[in-house]
Amino acid sequence: MAQTPEFIPETSPDDPVAPATLDLGERRQQISPVFNAAEIKRMLRFGDTRRYPDGERIFAAGSSGFGMLLVLAGRIAISRHDGMGNTALITHHGPGQFAAEVGQLAGRPALVNGHADGDVEVLVVSPESLRALVVADADLGERIVRALILRRVGLIEVNSGGPVLVGPRGNAKMFHLQSFLSSNGHPHTVLDPVADASAATLAARHQPGPDDWPLVVCPDGSVKMNPSQAELGRCLGMLPELSGDKVYDVLVVGAGPSGLATAVYAASEGLSVLVVEQRASGGQAGASARIENYLGFPTGISGRALAGRAFVQAQKFGVEIAIPASAAQLQCETYPPRLSLCDGTELKARTIVLACGARYRRPALANLKSFEGRGVYFWASPIEAKLCRQQEVILVGGGNSAGQAAVFLSGHASHVHMVIRGAGLAASMSSYLIERIRATPNITLHTHTEIVALEGDEEGLAQVRWRNNQSDTEQACAVRKLFLFVGADPNAEWLKDCGVGVDDHGFIRTGFDVTRAQCRAQSHPAAPDEGPPRAALETSVPGVFAIGDVRAGSTKRVAAAVGDGAAVVAQIHAFLAKLPPG
Repeated sequence: MAQTPEFIPETSPDDPVAPATLDLGERRQQISPVFNAAEIKRMLRFGDTRRYPDGERIFAAGSSGFGMLLVLAGRIAISRHDGMGNTALITHHGPGQFAAEVGQLAGRPALVNGHADGDVEVLVVSPESLRALVVADADLGERIVRALILRRVGLIEVNSGGPVLVGPRGNAKMFHLQSFLSSNGHPHTVLDPVADASAATLAARHQPGPDDWPLVVCPDGSVKMNPSQAELGRCLGMLPELSGDKVYDVLVVGAGPSGLATAVYAASEGLSVLVVEQRASGGQAGASARIENYLGFPTGISGRALAGRAFVQAQKFGVEIAIPASAAQLQCETYPPRLSLCDGTELKARTIVLACGARYRRPALANLKSFEGRGVYFWASPIEAKLCRQQEVILVGGGNSAGQAAVFLSGHASHVHMVIRGAGLAASMSSYLIERIRATPNITLHTHTEIVALEGDEEGLAQVRWRNNQSDTEQACAVRKLFLFVGADPNAEWLKDCGVGVDDHGFIRTGFDVTRAQCRAQSHPAAPDEGPPRAALETSVPGVFAIGDVRAGSTKRVAAAVGDGAAVVAQIHAFLAKLPPG
């Protein structure tokens, strides 16, 4: 959907989609391009024309995705409602303009409503045909995809479209859902029933108990009480119904940089690809406030922006993506292998790529879990930054992600105390980040120090105790926000029963690291009598590959992860070529 002037999104100088040097008029043209007769003629073969009488509903928020509607005659009125009786007109689309936003690439439900304003004729381009259009016609495709992305950015920046989250301030479950949506780049609105009259009315109508918060108003107007992330994902079309009958060419577990790179390269080369991700695209890289040493971005780019662009790129090539979908078990006894999800769904694929990454460790603190989302955080996004405005905070960790988070938070918090157990940052952090931390006056580095206790009150975390391991002295700090970026453990424990070999730390062995004794492939369809040679990224189970941070010996950098994701596709092609016909 196009935006009215007040919906024009801002972009940073490093934004390759919409440079910040554009003036307001140019930005409007990018958000809502008007195609001429010759361009419309090129699009006609990708869709079918349809007519709607004045006042008829063309599409509704929360309904099935329609792809793209190119207006040939008349106007489409675009509006949104919040499920609480409030409807607002956003804009109109006239001849030569189109209705769609980035979710329509994957056929996701619409976030807004569309009605015929007068008699309307449109070209209906299905999601499949829309993807074919943007690939087949590079010029039109560039303009369409840029508009789709900018429309989603505009919705996010003005908190328009998507679900409405209603809950009391400081509710941990509310925070987790808000973080889930923000991490996935999904627009949403947050309302406090104490401060907002419509939210208070909704609460009075549903009478939620203490365990029923938050209330979530889905785009179709339905209200859910304290939904899980999976329930919310289904409500928004992020978690589609997956069929156990379909056999994919490639099934990718994890949508971090490596997994998304695999998806983009494999799908662009004609392979059918499904990606399952347990929380949000981007992985740990998505938590990086600004990555400045990634090739091609001299001014840096946030991990969230990089992941968002890769996510759209994957959708453009037809990758199916399911979020949140948690892997539970990999079954390799038969071919093709099967992946069981936590909800019981079984998926099959000719090859499986393990890009499940690593996670930050949780220190062994007695009451840590009770403060997660109530003062303890493993992410440093604008949501968390807003929560700690003009407060002192503590950040634990000495890697690049910790350094990027410290610099980012220093622009919001009054002071950032950076805590590490070692003697300095040089062993684990890039020098440019070390210099920036030294130059930031409201960041203090505490070496040889670790957190030993957390204390709280009814609002959440209230005090942190740390100990200097050289002087053996403890100190209490009255802070309400603690950020943990500590080490990395592989997300591979769910593989323990399938025979995929791991090293002493649980990271997955591949290539030369896989011994002949570990190879279980004598009866595998692709295995010659002497056993198959190991591709560089192949695990001890033929046809199962491991890439990115979960791979033993990998370089824990975004560029290395993307390189793994690209390289594994060639190895997948070689593996598939060895399979017998049928």
